[in-house]
Amino acid sequence: MLQSCTGTVRRATRNLNHNPLQRYSFVPSAEARFVKQSLRKLLRETAQPVAVVTSTLPDHEFAPRSDSSVQGQKKALSIFHGATLSSFTSIALDPHPLVAFSLRVPSRMALALNAHASKPQMQMSSHMVVNILSAAQPHIARLFSSPDLHPFSEPEVQWTQSVDGLPIIKGALGALSCTVIGRSLPLSDTRWLHSSMEEWETEVQQVEGSSGLASELFIARVLRVEDVQELEGQLENDKLRTLPLLYHQRAYTTVGNIPNP
Repeated sequence: MLQSCTGTVRRATRNLNHNPLQRYSFVPSAEARFVKQSLRKLLRETAQPVAVVTSTLPDHEFAPRSDSSVQGQKKALSIFHGATLSSFTSIALDPHPLVAFSLRVPSRMALALNAHASKPQMQMSSHMVVNILSAAQPHIARLFSSPDLHPFSEPEVQWTQSVDGLPIIKGALGALSCTVIGRSLPLSDTRWLHSSMEEWETEVQQVEGSSGLASELFIARVLRVEDVQELEGQLENDKLRTLPLLYHQRAYTTVGNIPNP
């Protein structure tokens, strides 16, 4: 799958003599800053869905099965990790359902997902769960956005496990069990777009050895849409459970009806 995608991009850029992407790589710094500022300003005016990706840390190939004992819970908390996504989207339904998101690097989640992608025997089992948060869960988004916290130990984070043993956050609007289709793609440099598959791994390593990456792109295949359990206890506004959590103008919000003219 990744080979096919990369080959398509490589053929397209060859037909354009590489000029558009190469010119973009050498945009004057002042112009590049202006483009970034303008894009950031525009995107603040658009609402983005908020999700939390959960997985296992690189040293743990298999997630523990559900264990209600104190020792079992402590073991699970040392194995599981989660991160809030601000750039999650569906990119294809046919022939395979695919989603994409980016992660800031370096990060434990990026390291974990790349470690899972390097193991061919795990390609048909899920590497992660993408939990699409409901409007009742802005506190969950905040907890998982801090790299220094371990939110699974927090009492307000209620979760269960998928058939693959990965955390599903209770009360989420939905949850997708996914497998990454290959290692992540660096977004700070587009040289890998012009490489053959034989050169691709070396090219990515060279890019990763540069002055540092802002983020990396992950593409994953959806294996299952999970049944999400309800939160235990009463919500102040139960309607929020059925609405999506959105990020808009630097704040969490949700959808509303457009008044009739």
